[in-house]
Amino acid sequence: MRSTPDWQRLDAAHYLHPFTDHKQLADTGARIITHAEGVYIYTSEGQKILDGMAGLWCVALGYGRRELADAAYEQMLSLPYYNNFFQCATPPAIELAGLLAEVTPRQFQHVFFTGSGSEANDTLIRAVRRYWQLLDQPERTVIIARWNGYHGSTIGAASLGGMKPMHE
Repeated sequence: MRSTPDWQRLDAAHYLHPFTDHKQLADTGARIITHAEGVYIYTSEGQKILDGMAGLWCVALGYGRRELADAAYEQMLSLPYYNNFFQCATPPAIELAGLLAEVTPRQFQHVFFTGSGSEANDTLIRAVRRYWQLLDQPERTVIIARWNGYHGSTIGAASLGGMKPMHE
């Protein structure tokens, strides 16, 4: 098993962290998260930390959920992934889309899955632009967004918020 300094040296040598001053990180070393349970994460130094951000808003149901791990395991054995391009669909995606249509208001009957909020915002930018093209108004390209608001880290999403560090 590696020690915290071992992990930190390997991290500094090879791993690029988002929104990070890597010189400063090399001086201080990364916090090494080794495991998690429920709403807590644990460092390589044994520190227990309440994860109020739920990972990066993607572990809202908590860590270490056996029923989720079992369901993921079964799905990984059957069909871990297939894209929805080229007019293809998979039963899990179809079922989830149907369930979401059932539990949301009637005007929300179609679902587009993405891997992150950044991708979702980029997709919406493209959808809105396509909408105006279909109405023969392609000059309508302005997107209104909250200034200094975080809309994601992809080029499209980051361009919406006016957060200076996102443009540097």
